Amino acid sequence: MKVVIVESPAKAKTINKYLGSDYEVLASFGHVRDLPAKDGSVRPDEDFAMSWEVDTASRKRLTDISKALKGADELILATDPDREGEAISWHVLDVLRQKKAIKKDVPVRRVLFNAITKSAITEAMQHPRDIDQPLVDAYLARRALDYLVGFTLSPILWRKLPGSRSAGRVQSVALRLVCDREAEIEKFRPEEYWSVAAKLSQAGKTFEARLYSADGKKTDKARRQERRRGGIPQNRHCQRQFCHFQCREKAHQAQSLRAFYHLEPSAGRILPAWPVALALHADRPTPL
Repeated sequence: MKVVIVESPAKAKTINKYLGSDYEVLASFGHVRDLPAKDGSVRPDEDFAMSWEVDTASRKRLTDISKALKGADELILATDPDREGEAISWHVLDVLRQKKAIKKDVPVRRVLFNAITKSAITEAMQHPRDIDQPLVDAYLARRALDYLVGFTLSPILWRKLPGSRSAGRVQSVALRLVCDREAEIEKFRPEEYWSVAAKLSQAGKTFEARLYSADGKKTDKARRQERRRGGIPQNRHCQRQFCHFQCREKAHQAQSLRAFYHLEPSAGRILPAWPVALALHADRPTPL
């Protein structure tokens, strides 16, 4: 007799029909254990050791699986083909080994199928593999972050916003990044500057040159550009043909962008914070 573990009880009946009487298909009904909602369930100082807890309903299902394994020749873990499914198989196997419900000589295999059809299930049974430990490690890392972020931040969230749900590992960090970027935008002070360009000619060739220094002193913009680009070459011995002036009102542009960002609610979706910050910091490096 071979014992097959799936997640859904509905799938268990169909798969058992396809596999025949040599197989017994049981359902785990999803996850069989979880981190208890108390301090110390994840311990970073102990190489992120975790304490797991089996709920009452899952304990009964694990008992049924243990009884089925007493006369079994093989254990086949056929939970869903994703990270959570891999984690469920790992949890089931770990609990069974802790309970010593599975003999050492009983082989354990992991099979994957993406469709509940006879051909797909038969094909999957012919290509078993071991549990994908890197995939399980990815699940453990996600679960540890869920616990550490949520368990630390949720009480603060509940105090500030009564009735709120728990804090998430992704939303919390994203909110921090948005707030930090908004603070950078608020601290920025626009500076007005002028760019002077001239069209010059030499040996019959016309080119455009920009003011780099005056009376031996570099302009503020030139100093910034030199730091970024390593210097700007100067053309000498050229005949001035005509020149014109360009004024770039960076201060006005910055004010317009700031007003758009604050007054238009959808600006946060259409124009995220970092491009706004880069636009406002057009002439100075912006930390990422």
